[in-house]
Amino acid sequence: MYYVYILTSKKDSTKHYVGFTTNLNQRLTEHNTNSIGYTRKFSPWQIETYISFSNKKIALSFERYLKVG
Repeated sequence: MYYVYILTSKKDSTKHYVGFTTNLNQRLTEHNTNSIGYTRKFSPWQIETYISFSNKKIALSFERYLKVG
């Protein structure tokens, strides 16, 4: 499965991050421990919501839609 997820910062609930992964738990751990760039500044993160897809192309398209609007 492919997951598109939205994270909310526990430090600042107005900060969100949208991402794509095949392993949601591992990716959340990476954001909270090995975070770089944007996610580092507002760590720790929690999962706000996620949607699973069986098709990678559709998942990536949806992630791009969420990021661009």
